[in-house]
Amino acid sequence: MLSIQNVYFDYANQPVFSDLNLEMKEGDFAFIIGKSGAGKTTLLQFIYFNLKPHSGNIILQNYNSATIKSKEIPIVRRKIGVVFQDFKLLKNRNVYDNLAFVLEVTNTARREIKRKVNNALSEVGLSHKRLNMPDELSGGEKQRVAIARALLNDPILILADEPTGNLDPETSSEILDILLKINRSGTAVLVATHNYDIVRKVNTRIFKIENGRAVKGILKSSVNTTQ
Repeated sequence: MLSIQNVYFDYANQPVFSDLNLEMKEGDFAFIIGKSGAGKTTLLQFIYFNLKPHSGNIILQNYNSATIKSKEIPIVRRKIGVVFQDFKLLKNRNVYDNLAFVLEVTNTARREIKRKVNNALSEVGLSHKRLNMPDELSGGEKQRVAIARALLNDPILILADEPTGNLDPETSSEILDILLKINRSGTAVLVATHNYDIVRKVNTRIFKIENGRAVKGILKSSVNTTQ
């Protein structure tokens, strides 16, 4: 489903990735870990084609970063749900309208919008908050809304960028449980995180970004929590 091949990328002539390789299959769950500045967020931006590598290839299904056309990028992005650390909710819209807006811009029928929004909110346990404004929600509830938004187009892949970065340990565990539930339904999930406590809770693949590469197969017991 996802193949990152021999990627090189730099900022202001400072290499971020020198030979990055990573693969995920449909339905996989994986973590990306690494020091601050290692390139975790940059990697996620490659996957939803917000950035392109200077060399190498990002391949998502049949789309290749080397050949993708600008008009195809919005199509690809509908296959991906993105969850951000800072939620990125519209402050002047209630929960329902925050989600509905995503579908309105793609001219989705009103009845279909209602169905998809209600299903997504039910999936994250927030149906009862559908009319609340974002400033009436806790941090964990805001992140649940962000996850619901990411689910709206039935994505093949969820990208979560530090989804527990602003949350307490108990709420972080709840968010992880929701992501695992989504994964069990068949959606692939890739989580970039500094929160090694949640990494240890899941027996799954870990990619550690270091020295411009992705090192696979890191044992949970070997994760250095001081990074």
